[in-house]
Amino acid sequence: MLEIRNLQKSYGDVKALAGVDVQLGTGIYGILGPNGSGKSTLMNILTDNIGRDDGDILWDGWEILSLGEEYRKKVGYMPQEQICYPQFSLQEFLSYMALLKGMNLKTAAVKEQIDELLEELNLADVRKRRIAAFSGGMKRRAVLAQALLGNPELLILDEPTAGLDPKERISIRNMIARMAKDKTVLLATHIAGDIECIADRVLLLKKGKIIQNASPFELMDDIGRHVKEIRCSREELEELQKKYRVSNCIQKKNGLSLHVIEKETKEDMEEADVTLDDVYLYYFEVKEEE
Repeated sequence: MLEIRNLQKSYGDVKALAGVDVQLGTGIYGILGPNGSGKSTLMNILTDNIGRDDGDILWDGWEILSLGEEYRKKVGYMPQEQICYPQFSLQEFLSYMALLKGMNLKTAAVKEQIDELLEELNLADVRKRRIAAFSGGMKRRAVLAQALLGNPELLILDEPTAGLDPKERISIRNMIARMAKDKTVLLATHIAGDIECIADRVLLLKKGKIIQNASPFELMDDIGRHVKEIRCSREELEELQKKYRVSNCIQKKNGLSLHVIEKETKEDMEEADVTLDDVYLYYFEVKEEE
């Protein structure tokens, strides 16, 4: 159990975290917010990479600063940057990261875990290739593999699909869901689709504060009355975009389908199948105006 109490962090006059309070048990928690909302600052404090100004962070009731190395052994971290040591082969990179985590490479268990991760992440056939020759998706999988070394209880993923094409994004997303059993997983992103189908709960982070903490279904159900669908032609699209706040535009056989989000929607509009993209736009744009 990870418990965060009144976590605060400022950079000069900028308040990055303004009193974060949350309890996180086993499961996948999506942290959704725009750039500058405090996601990366929160990740860096939880991984003990930077200090906090105030507040407490407890793991199973113990302050992580007092746990020190024992806490860090429980953490797997996938940073947003693809730090992979390009001159290393993948096998060398994972072996090096295992050493940094205090794992004994001479034991059969460590060798078996590296082999299993390479198989699970579809990297076994490139284990001897230099990372410099990897695609973006392969590098992201390599960074995920090092985060999973040591079977951490707390897995912290900062923008894990950043810069990937749709196929690789789906692949990484599915791998995270598959490998997250019996772990506390924090997945920070500004891409709603990355967490819509895998997160048990979604934390909406806005200006350094958690403004919502609920399941994806609860969030989508809660704003349903603010989201409607409009069918239109291509010729009508530009005018409707000027008139309404449009979260999505889908091309269908008989024209276009627009998701419209407003404080007060019109009764003659059609009901829409709400998505987390709609939730994102509602909380980070529509409610900004209230």
